[in-house]
This record gives sequence, C-alpha cells and structure tokens, in this order.
Amino acid sequence: MAGATPLSIAIVGAGMGGLAAAAALRRLGIEVAVYEQASQFARIGAGIQIGCNATKVLRKLGLEPRLRAQSFYPRSWNNRDWRTGEVKFDMIFGESAEAKFGAPYLLAHRGDLHAALASGVPPECVHLSHKLVGLDEGPDGVRLSFANGEKATADAVIGADGVHSQVREILFGATPVNFTGRIAYRTTYPSALLNGFAIDDCTKWWGEDRHIVIYYVKPDRSEVYLVTSQPEPEFRIESWSAKGDVRALRAAFVGFDSQVEKVLAACPDVHKWAIVDRDALSRWADRNVTLLGDACHPMTPYMAQGAAMAIEDAAVLSRCLEGCEREGISDAFRRFEATRRERTSRVQETSRTNTWLKQRTDADWVYAYDAWTTPLAA
Repeated sequence: MAGATPLSIAIVGAGMGGLAAAAALRRLGIEVAVYEQASQFARIGAGIQIGCNATKVLRKLGLEPRLRAQSFYPRSWNNRDWRTGEVKFDMIFGESAEAKFGAPYLLAHRGDLHAALASGVPPECVHLSHKLVGLDEGPDGVRLSFANGEKATADAVIGADGVHSQVREILFGATPVNFTGRIAYRTTYPSALLNGFAIDDCTKWWGEDRHIVIYYVKPDRSEVYLVTSQPEPEFRIESWSAKGDVRALRAAFVGFDSQVEKVLAACPDVHKWAIVDRDALSRWADRNVTLLGDACHPMTPYMAQGAAMAIEDAAVLSRCLEGCEREGISDAFRRFEATRRERTSRVQETSRTNTWLKQRTDADWVYAYDAWTTPLAA
C-alpha cells in the first residue's frame, strides 16, 4: 500500500542465517534490527563450503564478487579410501558445475563468509551484547527483552540463534540436544607450514569409523583447513573455541593416507567440539515469531549444507514477506515453513547418515536448487 509504514523485523542472532535474512529483507525496504549476544565477531579458525545453491542466494545479495575474490575455487570434492587413497567418488565442481548449476562452488574461511554477509547490513542495524531473555507478543507488536536491560519492539521476530536457540526455547520449551557420540577436530593454518607439499583441492578420506576433510580456503592456496569426525562419546563440550590436543588428533589418524599424515604433522594446534543434533520440530512459528536455520532444523556437518540451508531460508522467507503487511505476517511465516520443510528435512536426514558423496551420488537436487525461484507453497 502506498505510503504504508514499512514492516519492522527483529532478528535474533547475527550468524550466517541472521545476516543473510537481514540483507534479504532490507532489499525489500523492511526495517531490520539484528541482536547478537556476543560482544564482537571473532574470526574462528574454520573453513566452510559454499555450495552452488548458497552462492545463488549470495549473488542476488551482491556478495558474489567479494566471495570469489577471497575463496578457493576447487576442481572437485574428491572422496578417497582412508588407507590406500583409492578414489571412491570424485564430485567434479569448477567451471562445468558452475555451468550446470548456475553458480560456483566455493571453499572459504568461515570468517570471510561471515564478514561478507555482515557487509550487506549497515553496522547501525546490528546490536552486539544483546542476549535475549524474553519475548512478549501484544497488540503493539513483539517485545524483546535482553539480559543487559534493553528492550525493543518489532512487528515480527526471526529466531536465527542457532542450535541452542533461545527463541525456540521461549516459543516451544526446552528440548534436549542429542549428542551424537562423535567429536570433530578443526583448524586452519598457513599452507607455508607444509613446506611446499601440495595437497588436493578438497578431499574427504573415509575411514571405518572416522573421516577427515582437508581443503584450501584461499584462492592462492595460502591457507589450509581440516575437519574430522570420530567417536568419543564421553566428550560433551560444544564450544567453538575449546582447544583440542593436536597429538591426540594425529594419533587418531595414524595409518591414514600419507597426505593426511603430512597435513596433521604440520598442524600447529586445533579446536575440538562435540557434534550434536536435534529432533525435528513439529512447527517453526508461533504467530509473528518464526525460527530459521539451525534454530529449527539443525544438522550434522556431513553434507556441508548447514549454513547453506540457513542462507536459502533467508531468501525464501524474504520472498514470503514481500509486500506483506503486519496482519499477514503469521500467514507469511506459515508459508515459509511449508515451502522449506520438505527440503530441509531431506538434507537433515541425508546428512545424518554420513554417506554423502561416498560413492557415485546424484547431487543435482542439492546444488541446482534456487531459493529465489523455487515455487512458494500455496
């Protein structure tokens, strides 16, 4: 309606999904405020795979040139036997996949992707040190209360606050997190520490009860990333900053292909965290509050699609809210869930099995998806 007051939406969580949602909504003229409990953004040593499906979203947000300049453009995702190095399946990316799926597959430092998304949201829209403690929906909108004593009101709230979502807990009560009994080691470090030893672009070595993924995260191959998964049922620390013992990491992968042993021998230090999962929610929204990304469909990391699903969510949610007035927000949120549930559930279940690309795989359904054009639910 001409001259109508623009919607105001509060986003809880300034991770990948929250920032992507803020950037997508601002394109429509919607006022956004992002509330993040952390006091600053930290560049944690972690890599991220940006699938063609996610890059298509980022392109429309104007971020593709920046990401291409900062990310590695891999030939393939190569899957090998842990001991012999024999190729199980080589998922070709590069120019042929870009032509097929309509966007590139990129390997990046997680901090670089986060910084790119943050660049799409004016700093004054992002409020750090705001830990949500309460939500109250009334006739004037949804009131948010924070641990620092601040309060805010918005027409709607998006909970993009991750696997331990406070928004989800306020809406639907506490639900247990499922520890998978597995842990991951991860780190990035300068490739110079390899002393000239060249590694493949992106490889996953499949062991009998563990695996390791290694790839470059910079276009000049100057930084390498590794992440593992292995059983350790008693470990239950989820912190992204918890340190692991690099000697224990090396011991866990003794006997693996020589490329793995070289990368681990050069590794200076490592982080360690427990891999968790949650059961699917029966619904994502309550009136003018909805969840997005890991807050409603957290997934194991084995398809490298967790952030991509949140980024896709952001695009679809913005489409559902386009032209929406306050009275139609709850319907828009239901439409968002109806559009996204089948896809995110399929990715959750597929990732949980940890068999993605282990053998010849039809990956088209993942990478060809376009969140900007996929039909919205009725």
